[in-house]
Amino acid sequence: MQNLLPEPPATLLPVHEEADAALASAAEQDTDEAYAEVAARFPTYSAGWAALATRALAAGQVIPAYAYARTGYHRGLDQLRRSGWKGHGPVPWSHKPNRGFLRCLYVLSRAAGEIGEADEAARCAQFLRDCDPAAGDALASH
Repeated sequence: MQNLLPEPPATLLPVHEEADAALASAAEQDTDEAYAEVAARFPTYSAGWAALATRALAAGQVIPAYAYARTGYHRGLDQLRRSGWKGHGPVPWSHKPNRGFLRCLYVLSRAAGEIGEADEAARCAQFLRDCDPAAGDALASH
């Protein structure tokens, strides 16, 4: 059966140059503290939370990873809605400002799985694929 309804337009989050620069500086320092400063200074910036979540998960700190990812995910949902997203439709990985939200969604799925929250892990994994299958492919390859 063919879907005759048009797909909603892609949602593109706005560029945040100041936060991007702070995140690049934190990457140069490569410390948890530097990334935490980015999240504290720009709490609505999902990429800062995604960096913290990714680092925590890589260090085996599943609960902090879950918490950071959950925070960045919810802040990203707020930004998506402000950008016209209606709860569905593409959120392309190719648009760099979307990547913080998509990274949070990916880490949230993984961390939920590690704490035995299988339904949440599956829901987040499906949501990531629904946003953009390329996001899951890109993130799984890292």
